[in-house]
Amino acid sequence: MPKSIFDQIDDIKKGNEPFKWYRNRIKELGSPSQKELVKDGKISGAPNWGRMNFFFYDPKHKKTLPYYDKFPLVIPIEKYKDGFLGINFHYLPYAIRVRLLDEMVNISGAGKLTEKTELNINWKAVSKMKKVRPCIKRYLASHVKSPFRRIDADDFLLAAMLPVHKFEKATSSKVWADSRSKI
Repeated sequence: MPKSIFDQIDDIKKGNEPFKWYRNRIKELGSPSQKELVKDGKISGAPNWGRMNFFFYDPKHKKTLPYYDKFPLVIPIEKYKDGFLGINFHYLPYAIRVRLLDEMVNISGAGKLTEKTELNINWKAVSKMKKVRPCIKRYLASHVKSPFRRIDADDFLLAAMLPVHKFEKATSSKVWADSRSKI
């Protein structure tokens, strides 16, 4: 049976060296700017399916939205001719992000997360998951303001834990409280 994200966290905590590596890797990244995260990595002009993506976004309806994330961390799940539907992990508090990621890995049947792992996730697969409700967002290609920075599966947990969300019009506490009320 494949290890869950939680098992991987336990493994990291048990072994002194892996835990130090993980802690240092987060420290090393520190509080990178969003621009540094996009520039430093595997860049593409289109979203990377089955993987997480960082990118800059300027929503079409930002004037009427209660709040929005200008720097989403998204796994795309459905393609449209003018954009895509995706799961933006930033809309969840950190602990719930990890639980959602674990569920998604399990339903995709991905097993061990490596650099080559791609999650086979689509709307049908996640539509019944309560944790995903506040994270489903529609992205228009014409409003994407940067290349996509691909995050490989072996770094999903690390990316999900980085405090790099960029909410406009509300604090992260407000966004996360709203999200908790929907799940």
